[in-house]
Amino acid sequence: MAILGSVIKGFLELRDKLAPDTNPVEAQKKVFKNLLGTAKDTDFGRHYNFETILSSKQPLKLFKDSVPFFDYNKINEEWWAKLHDGETDVTWPGTPDYFALSSGTTGKTSKRIPVTNEMLDAIRDAGIKQVYALSNFDLPIDFFEKGILMLGSSTDLNTKDGHKEGEISGISASNIPTWFQGFYKPGEEIAQIDDWDERVQKIAEEAPNWDIGALSGIPSWMELMLQKVISYHNLNHIHEIWPNFQVYTSGGVAFGPYEKSFNSLLGKPVTVIDTYLASEGFIAFQARPETDAMQLVTDGGIYFEFVPFKPEYINQDGSIINNAPSLSLEEVETGQDYILIISTVSGAWRYLIGDTIEFTNVEKAEIKITGRTKFFLNTVGSQLSVNKLDDAVQHLEMTFDIKIPEYTLCAKRVDGEFYHCWYLGTENEKDNLTLANALDEHLKGANNNYKVARSKALKGVKVKTLLPSVFHEWNGMNKKKGGQVKMERVMGEDKFAEWEEFVQK
Repeated sequence: MAILGSVIKGFLELRDKLAPDTNPVEAQKKVFKNLLGTAKDTDFGRHYNFETILSSKQPLKLFKDSVPFFDYNKINEEWWAKLHDGETDVTWPGTPDYFALSSGTTGKTSKRIPVTNEMLDAIRDAGIKQVYALSNFDLPIDFFEKGILMLGSSTDLNTKDGHKEGEISGISASNIPTWFQGFYKPGEEIAQIDDWDERVQKIAEEAPNWDIGALSGIPSWMELMLQKVISYHNLNHIHEIWPNFQVYTSGGVAFGPYEKSFNSLLGKPVTVIDTYLASEGFIAFQARPETDAMQLVTDGGIYFEFVPFKPEYINQDGSIINNAPSLSLEEVETGQDYILIISTVSGAWRYLIGDTIEFTNVEKAEIKITGRTKFFLNTVGSQLSVNKLDDAVQHLEMTFDIKIPEYTLCAKRVDGEFYHCWYLGTENEKDNLTLANALDEHLKGANNNYKVARSKALKGVKVKTLLPSVFHEWNGMNKKKGGQVKMERVMGEDKFAEWEEFVQK
């Protein structure tokens, strides 16, 4: 019998039974007061009169009326840039020890997002809560003795102006608790390798020496790593070398488009658990097996607001209008897409993180990521969010028994007419016209706005298929290979022209 595993599982189950249930709404009220109370003497807090807000009869309403929305460019230009000039107490007390570098899926240069010690504590606490939640998933005792391979960015962080910089996955991995280090793979030495291909090669070489029970990372790069291990050791599937692999913790993007191609690398089913770790903080994680939705971390270092995701509230660049209404957790409802707004212990205030979400269970504060504000395809009134595009691609996979782990598209003018031009990443051969017609018919049936657009300004659908590796090389060319990198699903015409030029080469 696995003694250690039995002890760990027993502790988790006991802790889960004894721990009081968190009331998400009350937890958020407490977080809100703590955030403003801590930051009231910063430059930002004084500028927006946090002390007055806290002493008012309706502090949240006054907060919303007083503090504007910020995207990265706005808060960086007006506030965070001062941190790089050596100023302190700007939007949060003191100065951050870390900056998370993130070019996202659309930016050409890296964002530099402050990560305070309070945020690292919040991320660590959320990670521990997720470990506790594993007791809900009926995993065998010996699972809790196996290694956990975390495939993120390099932990070899750059030192600049007295702080360290790197992707959030690398910053988090470089600060893992001491008690966890015995389970953590690939280990400190390999994790510090900056070159993605070299790091994956080392993982493949060391793979037989590890007894892996869980994997964690973004699906696209996880698939490439698994393919490398399988090919390096001439295997049929990954369970031939890691027979105890039972849990995959996905994150960064919706797992749905990758499900079929990911499962083809396995010898048996595994439990997939979704997480939502962004450069700005640990947002949510899947806490129970009855749903694939994720529970917001409402008692950590983040206060959430939700702007209804409607075209009249969104500017062409994906930002939101100044007077867009924002809702608190007690005001939201299911069946509505919302733009996620956060205020955090890293000094982000009413910050547009760029994601859209939908509540599946308001009482439990459970959500699904539905897309990106910049990936909202509405050039000719089609009103397609990423989750609707993902559903359409999964429809193709099921209809034609093919795998399409990657895709991108653009509403592009062709001879003066608008077409939705798709590039599908697949190793399967299928007639492009057949795929285009199937996509078109599915979206007409699933989305009335798209159906109306097709009868007016949207002339039709065009499809081209490519090997998935082309998408990976595109990310590599843009110095975005591995780690937290995600392929942009919807491109503007200028970016799409660069993409098509790359494809032709």
